[in-house]
Amino acid sequence: MKLPSLVVSIAAALALGGCATLVPDRTDVAPAIPAQWPAEATQGQATEVAMLGWRAFFTDPRLQQVIDQALDNNRDLRVAVLNVERARGQYRIQRADRVPAVNVQGQMQRQGGDVPVTEQFSAGLGITDFELDLFGRVRNLSEAALQDYFSVAANRRNAHLSLVAETATAWLTLGADRESLRIAEATLGSHEDSLRLAQARFERGGSSALELAQTRTLVETARTDAARLRGQVAQDRNALALLLGGPVDDALLPASNAELELLALAPPPSGLTSDVLLQRPDIMAAEHTLLSANANIGAARAAFFPSIRLTGTFGSSSTELSGLFDSGTRAWSFLPSISLPIFQGGKLRANLAVANADRDIALAQYEKAIQVGFRETADALALGSSLDAQSDSQQALLEAAEQAQTLSQARYDAGLDSFVTLLDARRTAYSAQQSRLQTGLAQQTNRITLYKVMGGGWQAR
Repeated sequence: MKLPSLVVSIAAALALGGCATLVPDRTDVAPAIPAQWPAEATQGQATEVAMLGWRAFFTDPRLQQVIDQALDNNRDLRVAVLNVERARGQYRIQRADRVPAVNVQGQMQRQGGDVPVTEQFSAGLGITDFELDLFGRVRNLSEAALQDYFSVAANRRNAHLSLVAETATAWLTLGADRESLRIAEATLGSHEDSLRLAQARFERGGSSALELAQTRTLVETARTDAARLRGQVAQDRNALALLLGGPVDDALLPASNAELELLALAPPPSGLTSDVLLQRPDIMAAEHTLLSANANIGAARAAFFPSIRLTGTFGSSSTELSGLFDSGTRAWSFLPSISLPIFQGGKLRANLAVANADRDIALAQYEKAIQVGFRETADALALGSSLDAQSDSQQALLEAAEQAQTLSQARYDAGLDSFVTLLDARRTAYSAQQSRLQTGLAQQTNRITLYKVMGGGWQAR
């Protein structure tokens, strides 16, 4: 056989390889979720956020800088990126088996004994143990590795999205707790002033010991809240620093409660279908895992069929090293081999059973991912409507409580109300301030949650 014949043989083998596939048809997914969101969950919504990049959603420049720092330095995201690189390498390794590996080979053979010593030199190009993929085993393994790579890449996107959402939530939480601490410290200062006045009146005989003790309870309650909130702010700062991979600059934090009202973006419109969940990166990762498991079934099925492998070389052979490449020294070899499994002790059937079980597991996990995504999104939509109503009520309550405190103070100063009435008014006003702040924080974090669970926030950097 001459060189052209050898090349033709190998080319024909490559053309035949992968002509058949034993991958089962893809199973239809029926996650048992409604096609539409619950009507009460989407009432009054107007703007779609699912496809917005995170810079378009988080418009505050300071928060954008904080998120940038997290994306640059967060160690979990760095591991996710490296996992993508590793999966890409694994796929390239597996894909390389689909084409023959060509090597330069050189050999010297020397032998002797009772006969004169002889030498043989050879050099050439060789293809060693290349599997002719007639039944798609190698191609299916390559496809499985490719889907694994896509799954890891989707998980990296999910890590990116989760980090953006967690960083924004931690930033807002720190800002809200700092504002809550400011309210507590201001209230403490006001109560301490009242305690000094009560002490002076008591010493002059203008008030009772009970009134003085009641005033002191206001002071100590506010002092306790302030101490608790200082610890909470420190913990919030540590949590944000962990996400950022380093400390956060105070200049990048919100300075007041008004600045916490920055996410003026509404959830998706009521006509949006649940198909939007398919763009969630965790669901995409589960889908690619399912496709990988399906391809592995094809590879396991192909193992029941004959395996054909090719080994061939073309080069020169000579008894003299100096004449190795002279004319008349050309040599070639072409060694096909076939292996037909007859008895494997049940190994092949067990491998196929494992592959089928892995596919069924991946299918169940894919359906569960869709169900979880629907539940998370429906919950966020429903909570958004509830929090909007709570916010309006809390604002009205705060205004009424502050007015009641002002009137109660005036009536107490005029001797028309007891100190107990004023005490209750102060407690109610302070509680209303803190509750209004926490409701506002819950509104913002719920919008962030909705943004995350609908698969938004991805933006290539």
